[in-house]
Amino acid sequence: MQIIIFFLPQLVLLLSMVLVFGIDLVGSNEKKWLPYLALAGSVISLAISLYLFGWVEVTEQTVLGGMIAIDSFALFFQIFAALVAGIIILLSMEYMDERSSSKGEYYSFILLASFSISLLSVSADLIMIFIAFELLSISSYILTGFLRNDGKGSEAAIKYFLYGSIASAMMLYGMSLLYGTTASTNLGQIAQNLSGIDSSLRWVVYPALVLLMVGFGYKTVAVPFHQWSPDAYEGAPTPVTAFLAVGSIGGGFAILIRVMLTGLPDFQVDWVALISALSILSMTLGNLVAISQKNIKRMLAYSGIAQAGYILIGLVSWGGWQAGNVFDGLSGILIYLLVYLVANLGAFAVVIAVENKIGSNQISDYAGLIKRSPLLAGTMVVFLLSLIGIPGTGGFVGKLMVFGAAMNMEYYFLAVIAIINSVIAGFYYLNVIRYMFFQPLDEPAREKIQLTRSLSSVIVLTCAFTLLMGIFAQPFIQFVQASLGIVAN
Repeated sequence: MQIIIFFLPQLVLLLSMVLVFGIDLVGSNEKKWLPYLALAGSVISLAISLYLFGWVEVTEQTVLGGMIAIDSFALFFQIFAALVAGIIILLSMEYMDERSSSKGEYYSFILLASFSISLLSVSADLIMIFIAFELLSISSYILTGFLRNDGKGSEAAIKYFLYGSIASAMMLYGMSLLYGTTASTNLGQIAQNLSGIDSSLRWVVYPALVLLMVGFGYKTVAVPFHQWSPDAYEGAPTPVTAFLAVGSIGGGFAILIRVMLTGLPDFQVDWVALISALSILSMTLGNLVAISQKNIKRMLAYSGIAQAGYILIGLVSWGGWQAGNVFDGLSGILIYLLVYLVANLGAFAVVIAVENKIGSNQISDYAGLIKRSPLLAGTMVVFLLSLIGIPGTGGFVGKLMVFGAAMNMEYYFLAVIAIINSVIAGFYYLNVIRYMFFQPLDEPAREKIQLTRSLSSVIVLTCAFTLLMGIFAQPFIQFVQASLGIVAN
């Protein structure tokens, strides 16, 4: 019974997807309700997840022959997936009404992709990991090219698919090497077998580790596996871009953490060196290339690459879990993902509002936004300051915990590089603020930007949580500390 209750949030997402798709096949009269039905499914899933987290004791265990893990870490990402689904659906309502009549398919794939994130987080076996990984990837490919009459979207989807296919193949080869070495696909059994492995076979693990990181790096948009993201972010429908920037990256980090800590703990020295290099490359390249971007979606794509580099510092700085120690690396990753979720989705909500009005995503089009919509300009400042890491915003808490973990483990060089990159990032974020407040409108008589109820709700709520997480961070820190069931034992 506990197992069934634990999987209720996932089942709700899956059944909501089937229900939305099924009702869409019945006829056209019901289609106007589909977004609200999908939203209801995500809200119910979120409510159940929060209830399970707060009031039901989760016994750490594996089921289905060790393929599925039941722990508070997985429950955190169930909450994460439901939040992403609900916010993306709200962002999509007006946007998709004007651009596509295939609403049933669209909202079904949003729910399916969100379900895939939660499925990734509970996967404790290489076979289950690959299935969940591909389910998320295929859903993302389809969503990226969903607007079939949009040439940019079709091109972005093809590039995304090609890069994803190669990354998946290389990851699968790495999994086969691990299986050949340990005779098991279960992460716990792999770790146990590797601990006593003959020294002559240990060399096989190193190429397996590199190949696994190709797949995980692709999903977390870490350099040099990031090439798909700028084109995919620019060409995809903007709500889908928001999903790729937050949901897909969150799923990638969920499985990266589980594989490294559960399956390869004895090789921590080796994967720390590899991930450190990826972190430095991601932070530096992402920030430097973002400076020259003229399109705000591409700018946010390179910003996301840099943010992934910051998050990787948390895994590099993992040195063991102790109750009350917030600088353990993993706490930093989870709080950073929460902060990134609300700030980045809030920023994309502003981008969608502007795009709906003027049909463009050029940064120069944000000139004089304060006069057209004080709400959009004011909240966008909060989101961008949070992405920089300014005190008083959630981004500061996330970076403090991640950078603090690096200092705690005496990775001073990594922390210094991260701080320098945060300063560089301020240049292109503040450039957007400069346009919104200090650049004059090209046409003084431009109309005001009117917001729909769904968009304004997302913008206000994400802005409120961005500030709340920066000012009253302790409850959120306690929440992520309680989520570390993967390592608490």
